[in-house]
Amino acid sequence: MTFSVFDLFKIGIGPSSSHTVGPMQAAHDFVADLRERGLLNAVTRVHVTLYGSLSATGRGHNTDQAVLGGLMGERPLTVDPDDLALRLAALERDGELVLAGVHAVTFQAERDILWCDEILYYHTNALRIVAYDGDAVLFDNTYYSVGGGFVVDAEQAHERESATPAVALPYAFRNAEELLAICRRESMSISDVMLANEGAWRSERETRDGLWRIWEAMKACVDSGLDQQGVLPGGLNVRRRAPGLYQRLQALDEEKSLIASTFSAMDWVNLFALAVNEENAAGRRMVTAPTNGAAGIVPAVLHYYMKFQPDACEKDVVRFLLAAGAIGILCKTNASISGAEVGCQGEVGSACAMAAAGLAELMGGTPAQVENAAEIGLEHNLGLTCDPIAGLVQVPCIERNAIASVKAINAAQMALRGDGEHFVSLDKVIRTMRDTGRDMQDKYKETSRGGLAVNTIEC
Repeated sequence: MTFSVFDLFKIGIGPSSSHTVGPMQAAHDFVADLRERGLLNAVTRVHVTLYGSLSATGRGHNTDQAVLGGLMGERPLTVDPDDLALRLAALERDGELVLAGVHAVTFQAERDILWCDEILYYHTNALRIVAYDGDAVLFDNTYYSVGGGFVVDAEQAHERESATPAVALPYAFRNAEELLAICRRESMSISDVMLANEGAWRSERETRDGLWRIWEAMKACVDSGLDQQGVLPGGLNVRRRAPGLYQRLQALDEEKSLIASTFSAMDWVNLFALAVNEENAAGRRMVTAPTNGAAGIVPAVLHYYMKFQPDACEKDVVRFLLAAGAIGILCKTNASISGAEVGCQGEVGSACAMAAAGLAELMGGTPAQVENAAEIGLEHNLGLTCDPIAGLVQVPCIERNAIASVKAINAAQMALRGDGEHFVSLDKVIRTMRDTGRDMQDKYKETSRGGLAVNTIEC
């Protein structure tokens, strides 16, 4: 399977790429298939079964609401969260689901959505949707939300097990060793290699414009997070902290000492990450990077650079996201970015490595130093469990993004102080993440049945 940088960075809604964005896209694809087959107007009822991790933590991740939104014809990229909330309230009140926005059927959540602990063969995040005409099955399909908003159906899952790259890239690489060899041979940076590869899908101008739109969406998410007040939904009564921290930072007198400026910079990094992940937890618009649960890290580090580097410009945004994307592709290809598959090391760990690589690239790092930065960022998130309290992407997820953002900056600094030579390669760390995820008990992989999720008293 060949991935683009835009597979890693996708505009969507919170609170989860695998449990919200993916299921919404799957449901949208289902009704699109119904229309294409000429079956939509014959449907009298739909039934949804959520399996595995989607069942275990789907209520806290709004998975059922996301599926209903997709069945209404909404897509994560374009859905208006506020409008969707109104339509879901009308559905609950009237018991009428308008498929693809044009064909109404009766719907009762208690009857038509089944939460099932069974884990299907391909991935723990699975859902099956069935359309009926009376008692007869018109059409059904099974979908797997494999992390980062990626969705494959049953047929695609079968094909992927023996898939070959569908797109021929000028500088194809399967691992970091091959990527570094290309950089040495061609005298190219990692972002140069990525930009050339993106040309297999679109022009360079389109790639640059698309990445700038991703950055604009990231900035809009931060700005919204700085304005929103109050308590996050879900019942934990977690209060938004970003607005208050923003006000305090603005009110601080300018300090001239090195210590004061260092702490101030760290506060700003924390602020950016908190703002994004509080927006995500509220189910609002944000960018997967590479997932929703870890969405604050890449934008926080990029915001840090853009704020504190006087000559920062659009070109830097593109280089940062391309280099970060290269690392995300390596993590996804050779391990996983799904918390339900390998724990939070796959989400926050991958995002930390991506952000560290992006920053090292902008700070003039060689390809070997950029790879080293990513390796440090990922290595020191190995074994990180995914154990959200009450199945909500709030505790420990929001703070975890802030901590990993600072860690990414430190990883880049450490790598830039060296010459690129280091004891453990990024490939070995990614392989270790994969193996650790396989060994990790399922209760620590986005099921809310272990760790903090069961050892914290809810007030």
